[in-house]
Amino acid sequence: MERWINSTAGPDFVLLGLFLHIQAPKVLFTLIFLVFLTALGGNVMMMILIWLDSHLHTPMYFLLSQLSLMDLLYSSTFVPKIAIDFLSGRNSISYIGCGIQLFLFTTLVGAECLLLAVMAYDRYVAICHPLHYSVLMCPVVCAFMVTGTWLGALLNALIHVIYTLSLPYCASREIHHFFCEIPALLKLVCADTSLYENGLFVSGVLFLLFPISAIMASYGQILSTILRLRSNLGMRKALATCSSHMIVVSLFYGSAIIKYFLPKAYHTEEQDKVVSVFYTILTPMLNPLIYSLRNKDVAGALRKVLGR
Repeated sequence: MERWINSTAGPDFVLLGLFLHIQAPKVLFTLIFLVFLTALGGNVMMMILIWLDSHLHTPMYFLLSQLSLMDLLYSSTFVPKIAIDFLSGRNSISYIGCGIQLFLFTTLVGAECLLLAVMAYDRYVAICHPLHYSVLMCPVVCAFMVTGTWLGALLNALIHVIYTLSLPYCASREIHHFFCEIPALLKLVCADTSLYENGLFVSGVLFLLFPISAIMASYGQILSTILRLRSNLGMRKALATCSSHMIVVSLFYGSAIIKYFLPKAYHTEEQDKVVSVFYTILTPMLNPLIYSLRNKDVAGALRKVLGR
């Protein structure tokens, strides 16, 4: 308790940010802010469409609305702070503010990892066991799985944030990142963190490797079923739905695995920032675009709303 009080009373952390070695910081900031506005508009639009159109009141679109909510909260955790720091010229963040940002990020990234696996299971049941879909993905089961993703991510985030913030930090509080993230914070710790890093690896296995293994197994079964379909229309519809999800999965998990599982010798701090921008800012913008452009039901709902 005394250590925590001393830490909160100490100097603020300094986020060195994205613009430290950039020749045209205003251009990069403008691009990031435009991406944020696109993500904001796209995810809000997706949630409104799913809420308004009764044809979209199905488990698949309920899960998609949860993904849009996560992406909306995700990008809102970082970009407003980036904008305030850039416009004010102050890059500091308080100890408590850093903890809140770390908690939100860890919760949302964990919840999205688990939710993408649930979405793959939904498509597996819909395509491989269509006759049992209404039972296996009934509203109660669907709500239970979504609640499980949020609670699992919250518990994981709570454990990591409490432990990370209880570590002793050195005099230098310059974080070589644009937000508070565990790997960046551990570089400022004046203690041996190797044991905790092993715990982080285990957490990564649970929230990254296990879900992506489940996703690959689900889509292996889906591909096998699709190849046996005699209806070209059914095959095209199944491929269109699943390909959208696989694009989203590849973008999110690919960048996260590069960041957390690639050995440190193979990536620099600047490369880490680029990868972090990809899965914290770009992916939330791309997800609604991918689903709206490649999904006829969503596109049809959008045309209906615009027609009104």
